[in-house]
Amino acid sequence: MKPTHTFQSEGITAGYNNRTILHDVSVSIPSNKISIIIGANGCGKSTLLKTMARLIKQTAGQVTLDGKSILKIPPKQLARLLGLLPQSPIVPEGITVADLVGRGRFPHQTFLKGWTKKDYEAVAEAMDMMNITEFADQNIDELSGGQRQRVWIAMALAQQTDILFLDEPTTYLDITYQVEILDLLTDLNRKHGTTIVMVLHDINLSARYADHIFALHEGKLVAEGEPSKIITSKLIEDIFGLNCTVIKDPVSGSPTVIPIGRYHNNMRMYSLK
Repeated sequence: MKPTHTFQSEGITAGYNNRTILHDVSVSIPSNKISIIIGANGCGKSTLLKTMARLIKQTAGQVTLDGKSILKIPPKQLARLLGLLPQSPIVPEGITVADLVGRGRFPHQTFLKGWTKKDYEAVAEAMDMMNITEFADQNIDELSGGQRQRVWIAMALAQQTDILFLDEPTTYLDITYQVEILDLLTDLNRKHGTTIVMVLHDINLSARYADHIFALHEGKLVAEGEPSKIITSKLIEDIFGLNCTVIKDPVSGSPTVIPIGRYHNNMRMYSLK
C-alpha cells in the first residue's frame, strides 16, 4: 500500500502568457483516492493539474507536498513521488514502445547504476496492464492514436509513483477502451493505494469512477466532494450551461447526467399537449 501524502494548493493563481486562468484556488487532494477535475472547456482544469505538477509556476499562493513547497523539492525526488501524463505529450522521433515506457524508470536510476531487475519488471508489468506487450519493438509512429495513448499511460505506470496525475487519459480511445483504462486505474488505486488525480470531460464516467470530484467554473473552484453529494442538475447547469436531469446509474449507483436539450425538450412539451 502506498504511503499517505498531504498534497494541497493554497490560494493559487496561475495562467499563460500574462492571462490569468486560475483565481485563488485551494484544493486538498484526498490521499490514496481517485479524484477527478470537471468543468467546461477553458475553465482551468489542465492549468490546475499542471500547476500542482510544477509545470506552471503560480503567480500567487503555493502548492505543498507533505508540508513542503513543491518548488523546493529536487526534480528527481519529486518525480519519484509524482507521475504526470499530460494532455498532448510529444512523441520522440524513432522511439520504440518499450523504450518509451522505459523512460518512466528514469527517476529511479542514477548515473552510475544501470537498469535493475526491478526496472525491467516495472516496464513489463506496465505494458502488460495496458495490453501493449505485443507492440514492444514497434515504432511509436506506427501505432494508432488509441494505442499511443495506452503507451503513454504505461510509461506513467512504469514510474511507480505514489501520486499519479493524468490529463484526459481516455483521449483517442473508444468507449470500450475508456472503460478498460478507467477500470485499470481503479485497480491500481484499490490494490496499491496510488493517489490518482484526473481531468476528464465525460461527466458520467467521472461520477462513476471518482471518489472525490473538484468542479471548476471560470477558473474558480465552485464545488467539491463525493459525486453522489455534489452532482446535481443545478451544478451541471452552473458549470456547463446545460439543462439536464440527474438520475441514479442502474449499474454503479452513481449520479448520471441526462441532457435535455432544446429539441427533445420541445418534443416532450409537444407530447404533453
